[in-house]
Amino acid sequence: MRDTVLDLQGPPLPRGRGAISAAVIAHLTTGEPLPVSAVADADPYEDDLQLALYVCYELHYRGFGGVDPRSEWDPELLELRRGLEDRFLAALRHDASRHATVTDALAELLVEPVQGGGVSHFLRDQGELWQVKEYAIQRSLYHLKEADPHAWVLPRLRGRAKAGMAAVEFDEFGGGHAERIHAGLFADLMVDLGLDATYGRHVDAAPAQMLAVVNLMSLFGLHRALRGCLIGHFATVEITSSPGSARLAAAMRRTGAGRAAEFFYTEHVEADAVHEQVVRREVIAGLLEDEPHLEADIAFGVDTTIFLEDCLAGHVLGAWRDGRSSLNVIGA
Repeated sequence: MRDTVLDLQGPPLPRGRGAISAAVIAHLTTGEPLPVSAVADADPYEDDLQLALYVCYELHYRGFGGVDPRSEWDPELLELRRGLEDRFLAALRHDASRHATVTDALAELLVEPVQGGGVSHFLRDQGELWQVKEYAIQRSLYHLKEADPHAWVLPRLRGRAKAGMAAVEFDEFGGGHAERIHAGLFADLMVDLGLDATYGRHVDAAPAQMLAVVNLMSLFGLHRALRGCLIGHFATVEITSSPGSARLAAAMRRTGAGRAAEFFYTEHVEADAVHEQVVRREVIAGLLEDEPHLEADIAFGVDTTIFLEDCLAGHVLGAWRDGRSSLNVIGA
């Protein structure tokens, strides 16, 4: 596999954060063996496993500079990835599962708390510009490829669910206008903030909690068996996006982040309010009509998304309230 032309277009490989992630990176560059047996003892939520999983998944998106593009289907790497996924998924089923039905899972999301305590509330009410920049750095791991993980599910749907999902994705990808692709709008936001908007630039700065949030999308998206979970995840993102984006737009305005920074979130306030209705009435309803046995999976997708976002919020707000950076030390 190592004698082919290397991919020169992708981002650089990140730095390892433990034995497994370092071995994955070395395998991609020099062909060193992978420590498959070490996965059984890895903490499912910590840096080493999450970075190793992120690197494996990124091979299915833009890959890495200097890495053989065929590594995407490297059997040894896929075997290791399966072990990482099993460890992560088992932990989530144990720690995050709360609801058996879609109605129960979505009920809490459809009611805005009178006094919220999340990251968007903090940034709106008291966040400083340096904290806004940290938030953008972390979220860049997803927003610079916004909607890509969800696109994996389209071939796995049919009828109303597929049509509704495609309609929402069309908007996310700019509605046919390259300058309105949401990933590009987020890059503009980063430029307003004086940040490097290069794809993959900030992986080293992202803590394990942010890697886990992004990895969840790829985990659900890349497995047909988890298509219901992906729809649950997507519904959670769309339902919570509009009110959260309104708070973040206010934060950008208050801190003087810039017009493009504010526009990214004002764009999502209206668009995602519409998307929420489409996802609930067409995508979820259509999927349950076709495949009612996936209801528990949809609910699990909702639950895991909330769980990991809460873990990330706890990390970020804990650091900020102590006056510390929320970024990973080696990447800050």
